[in-house]
Amino acid sequence: MTDTILVLAEDALSPTDVEHLLALHPDEVLDYRVLVPADTERNLLVAIIDDLSLGGLREALDHARGKEPSASQATRTAAEQVSETVAAFTAAGRTATGQVIDDDPLPALRSAVAAGEVREVAVVTYPHAVEDTFHRDWASRAREELQVPVLHLYAGTSALG
Repeated sequence: MTDTILVLAEDALSPTDVEHLLALHPDEVLDYRVLVPADTERNLLVAIIDDLSLGGLREALDHARGKEPSASQATRTAAEQVSETVAAFTAAGRTATGQVIDDDPLPALRSAVAAGEVREVAVVTYPHAVEDTFHRDWASRAREELQVPVLHLYAGTSALG
């Protein structure tokens, strides 16, 4: 059986993001399993601080006005992000599968790791000022709970979180 790299992403991965992930194991044949949460429950204050820290005034205003997606919209968006990411892996010549998961990704990560064959978890997110600073981001929480290595990459860059 082939080892699996579990990829938790908050958005569709770009070809560059996929390149960075593949460069971690250049000479190995691995399966990639992509998990994208349907983001339906975000802390309003944290979202606004994150938006402002990244220069997203319009996004901060949208959050303040309560312009959050409905559950069905969030699920549709996550499904599109999964499809785009799987296509990026396929275009790079690698095998990938994907699925939409619940808003809190930890239960899905726990289940996948418990089922076996997961060698490591790669979390790909945008920077989040509050969560990253206080180690409440997905990668930090996964490191506390899972018995596999967890790597945190920032989307669109080669920077580690």
